[in-house]
This record gives sequence, C-alpha cells and structure tokens, in this order.
Amino acid sequence: MDAIEQANSGHPGAPMGLAAVAYVLYSKFLKHDPENPKWPDRDRFILSCGHASMLLYSVLHLMGYDLGLEDIKNFRQWGSKTPGHPEIEVVPGAEMTTGPLGQGVATSVGMALAEAHLAAIFNRPDHNVVDHHTWVLCSDGDLMEGVSAEAAALAGHLKLGKLVWIWDDNRITIEGSTEIAVSDDIPARFVAHGWRVLEVGDANDLDALAGSFDQAVASDGRPTLVRVRSHIAYGAPSKQDTPGAHGAPLGADEVRATKVAYGWPEEEAFLVPSEVRERCREAAERGARDRRNWEAAVAALAAAEPELAGELQRRLDRKLPEGWTSSLPVFEDGAKIATRSASGTVINAIAAALPELIGGSADLAPSNKTFITEGGAVQANSLGHRNLHFGIREHAMGAMLNGMSLHGGLRPFGGTFLVFSDYLRPAIRLAALMEQPVVYVFTHDSIWVGEDGPTHQPVEHILALRAIPGLVVLRPADANETAAAWSLALERTAGPTALLLSRQGLPVLKKAREIATEGVARGA
Repeated sequence: MDAIEQANSGHPGAPMGLAAVAYVLYSKFLKHDPENPKWPDRDRFILSCGHASMLLYSVLHLMGYDLGLEDIKNFRQWGSKTPGHPEIEVVPGAEMTTGPLGQGVATSVGMALAEAHLAAIFNRPDHNVVDHHTWVLCSDGDLMEGVSAEAAALAGHLKLGKLVWIWDDNRITIEGSTEIAVSDDIPARFVAHGWRVLEVGDANDLDALAGSFDQAVASDGRPTLVRVRSHIAYGAPSKQDTPGAHGAPLGADEVRATKVAYGWPEEEAFLVPSEVRERCREAAERGARDRRNWEAAVAALAAAEPELAGELQRRLDRKLPEGWTSSLPVFEDGAKIATRSASGTVINAIAAALPELIGGSADLAPSNKTFITEGGAVQANSLGHRNLHFGIREHAMGAMLNGMSLHGGLRPFGGTFLVFSDYLRPAIRLAALMEQPVVYVFTHDSIWVGEDGPTHQPVEHILALRAIPGLVVLRPADANETAAAWSLALERTAGPTALLLSRQGLPVLKKAREIATEGVARGA
C-alpha cells in the first residue's frame, strides 16, 4: 500500500488479497535461492497477472533478493528495478516479462514442457539433475483470455504434472463483478482439459493453502489448478471487494484505516519488522541448501557420465557445438526448390548436430516442412522426443516457445503460414522484449498461394513483423539463402528471428554457401 501510495499509481487490490498466498508459496514450497536467482534447477514462478507486481516485489525483497527497500520506494519510477509490470531484464527473481493477461499462463506450459523434456534426456536412476516445478499465479482475467484455454488444453493432453496454476478467484474486474461477463464453470472446464482442481476457500487460511500446495507437489500425473477464493484489497474498510481497488491507490485515509484493521502502526510507512526478515531469511537458507544439493548431483553425474553432464552444461550455457555449421546443406545451381522445402532439408540436416533443436507447427508440419524425421512425437509418454504437435493453437504455440526458451537448455522453433502470424503476434512481441532466440517458420509467404484466396494471402504481414523492435525478419531468395538464414537465426543468442518462406519453387541462384551467408547477414 505504501509503495503504490507514494507512486500515486499502481494496483493495490491483488497484492493485498494475495499476500498470504505469496508468503506460503515462497517460504514453504518454492525451490529458489535469492543469492543465485538463475540456478538451473530452481522452481519457476510466474506472476501472470503482472499488474500485481508489488506483490512480487514485496516477497522478493523480504526473501532477500537484490531488491532493496529503496527499490520498493521507487515503484513505477523511471529507471527503477520495480516497474509497473515485471520486466525480466531489470527485476532479479522475475522469470518473464508479464502484463498482457494470458501470456504468463501460456508461457508456463512451455517452461513445464522444457523441464519434462530435459528430465527425460538427462536424468538417470542415480542422478536426478532436472527436477523442478512451474508455479503460476493467475487472475480471472488470465483465464478469460483465449490463449489460456489453448495452453491449458495442451498441458492437460501432455500430462505436465509439475505445472501448477494458482487462480486468484476474487470475482472482481475493472468494470465490476465477474458476473457481468463470466458464467462458465471454470473448474469443470479445467477438469475437461485433463487437469486436477483443488479448492481453497480463504486466501488467508495458511494451513489450507499449504495443504493444497502439498497436494499439488505430490502430482497424480495431471497439471493442477488451485482455486483460491480471495478478497481484492483485503482489509480495506471501504474498498475491499470493489472494482475501485483494482488499479488505483487507496488514498491516504484508506491506507491508515486498513493498517488499523491489520493491527499495524498506522503512521509508519515501509515498515518491515526484524522478525519478518528473519522468518523470510530462513526460507532463503532452505533454498541455498537445495541449490547446493543440486550442484552435488550435477558433480556426481559429471563423474559418472562426463559427456552427458558436459552436454547439459553446453545447452544451459546456450553455446552451439563447435563446427555445427558444417552440417548445413549446399543446394546445387539450376534446381528449383521452394524455400519451405529447403528449410525442411536444413532442419533435418542440422538436427543431429543440434540435439537441443525442438519444434513443430500449429498442425501444419507437412506444409511448413518442420518435421524432424528421426525426432519422434512429443506426447505424454514420450516427452523426450523432438516434434511438437501444438494443434491449431498458434497463440499458445508462440507463448510456449517463449517458455521453452526462457527455461533454458532448448532452441525452440514453431511454424505456421505467414498470414497466421497475426494469431501469435503478442507472444512474438514478448519474445522480442525479453530477447529470447525463438525461431518462427512462416511459410506460404505471398499472394502466390493464389487459389486459396485472400484470407490466406499475406499482404501487410511482412511490414507488420518488421515493425516489431528486436525481431529479425529474413526472407531468403533461394535455398542456399534459406540455409544461411537458419544459420544466422541459430547463432543469435538474444532476440527472435522470423523466416519467411515460399510455397512455390524458386530457382537456386547461389551455389556457394559463403556468398549466401554474407548476403543474408547484410540483409539482402
């Protein structure tokens, strides 16, 4: 309340309603180390309702992350480490940039999938080096967004049992009660998606929260939705359970009255009692032990299987293997090859050299040529395979690619027709903001799809994609430039790349790969 009041802007309601939830999660369940916020086997926590950022900043500060009280006091100020919505590059302990509702929950599915995939590859009976959960705190608004349904359906299909969404069921939106726009049975919807649903009737019941989180960790093979009934702006005498508490400061009088209701010193701002810091530091010590145990497990794996441990470290360091470009194909002059077909040849040529390459299409692999021939299909019983079947869910695909990239250890790609890039544009924009090296394979790149008609003919899409800061858009002229474009995309370690590829055959203009690579690197 104090930080939002000082900034004279922000969202107090959700942080006040969810303080107990964040405390129980971070102090008792989340595997995290404030001294090493990026250690690879930590649990991932995503605040999907990014407007509740002060909840995240408060708990990170109390747990001992590099977020001091002055940073809290500078909430929402230019250049601060506590922006209005969490930004991954400035907030220590933030796992992604959130704010657009629905993106966090969908991205979490990619993170959970990455964990399951890497665990299938690198864990051994005596060496468990990939074993963590993905936790999400989401709002009514997150679950209204269509992308949440796309992502939840796929998470249930894949049985991602280490994925937990905590739903803040406060039944309030900016315009009023959720009843004005929502009448569906959300728990029943998640059961239909193949999820387990748990219920907590009071967000301030610490024992009930802990009991539900215990059940969530003890997975039954399904992802878990924990429905938590909360009160927006809990404790505020005149603003609890009202839309006015969502996105505006409470006002000095209401803040004082709320502190009285809490039994808190009403005139003292930014008070953190020493007992609170000591209790939260105990949780931080537990996290440090978890990290040291993981480091010992990795060392044991390195002693037993040094090549496997080295491969894991290479992937986590996002380093490409030495000489991997020698696997790129060279196409002969005079041939006529659609660049989508050339891309498919490239993917299969480099797949063995780059085992971290994983991807698929939104039900278009035969057209996009995105199938890894020896990769196998990623399914609930084969999560270590490499061909992802996203279904006709372009938006979820884009967000999941972000999650896999953010998790680390994978180089994800996803394909659809260029005209459908509109469906995943919000996720592309976030990939660019977060500088994630995701690769998009956009085929059927022009009006030359012809007989499919105007709904399938991209006209404005190339300009629209090139307008996104940080997204590199490559439209290779022939097959060898396609190989060069893939090389450049994979050599990038910060920022996404879109490959725009043709359906129709194009003459091979340049036999020498070096000439093609040099030209594509210059942009033409």
